[in-house]
Amino acid sequence: MKNRPIYLDYNATTPCDPAVLEAMLPYFSDHFGNAASKDHWYGWHARDGVDEAREQVSSLIGAKPGEIVFTSGATEAINLALKGIAEAEHRLGDHIITCQTEHKAILDTCAFLETKGIRVTYLKVDHKGNLDPAELSSAISARTICIALMFANNETGVIHPVKKISEIARKHNIPFFCDATQAVGKIPVNVITEGIDLMAFSAHKMYGPKGAGALFISGSFSARKSFRAQQHGGSHENGLRSGTLNTPAIAGFGKAAEICKSNLTTEMLRIAGLRDLFEKRLSEKLPGIIINGGPNRSSQVCNFSLPEGNAEQLLLSISAHVAASRGSACSGLIQQPSHVLAAMGLSTEQNLRSIRISLGKFTTAEEIEKAVSSIASAALEKQQLSHSLQVR
Repeated sequence: MKNRPIYLDYNATTPCDPAVLEAMLPYFSDHFGNAASKDHWYGWHARDGVDEAREQVSSLIGAKPGEIVFTSGATEAINLALKGIAEAEHRLGDHIITCQTEHKAILDTCAFLETKGIRVTYLKVDHKGNLDPAELSSAISARTICIALMFANNETGVIHPVKKISEIARKHNIPFFCDATQAVGKIPVNVITEGIDLMAFSAHKMYGPKGAGALFISGSFSARKSFRAQQHGGSHENGLRSGTLNTPAIAGFGKAAEICKSNLTTEMLRIAGLRDLFEKRLSEKLPGIIINGGPNRSSQVCNFSLPEGNAEQLLLSISAHVAASRGSACSGLIQQPSHVLAAMGLSTEQNLRSIRISLGKFTTAEEIEKAVSSIASAALEKQQLSHSLQVR
């Protein structure tokens, strides 16, 4: 396809790195065996591929290979973590603490658990999207069985004080589960130094394939032995996630992790520079835009509100030139005002004027300049049209 739109929706998904695709191909043909087949060459080679990927993925986050449970993606990993803890700890407690700005995979799972008798506290955030650790401490009770807070927000890029959260969790001997889907492979994440007990992340957010994700479960996690599987039928992944492993996708996941680890700092700084360039240029061409979220944001995200108009209409008008979004791609087919921005205090009108752009390893400075021109021109044109109609 010639003259494809500039892709600025890397938080929704990323294209596969060519080296990742190359690493996957043998597992569709030469090494097509089932990794659980222990009695022949085909199974052995498939298992070798899975084992290598497990080492690559664990190395990226500072974990041990045996602490990685492969899943179909971050959503499954989140369900496994929260439901697994709720079932394992039901005699000790029935209370989970999370935040109003979490991804829907967390919020919807918590809503389901509420129908099963689990109480959930949803922490508030300030106008910059930051939570108050003191409020987290105050929300803890003797019945709290899990603190579930994300690493970096998928819509604004706001980074939670993960290490402080883990210190609070450990002080009260409560498991800390972190959704790091928008952080792993993009900014430094180390489960040891950050003090994370369980963590979900996904391959397709870091230039790997769709259909592969992981749940990190620390070897020191106190409830590990009683942790409840949510999918049964073969006792794969040490009995925690049954089902034939998606070996090609897992191999691609491993390769993606290896690549991300090799150039993480360099890419993070390069992308941060492009994000800053985007914000600077757009502010010059379109005065009055508001950047949503404080300075403590992950490097690849900019969420901004237009001075006036409607984000959906603007995105449709520039869709031939720029691919961006109004927020999460995981909120269903019907677009609604962002729950993240609403929690930050934005009015419905401001919410519906907000756009998220997210950058990645294939984004260039030239694309940023072109994208800024397209967005600013379309916004100014719509402003002028609106003003002329009002005069009439």
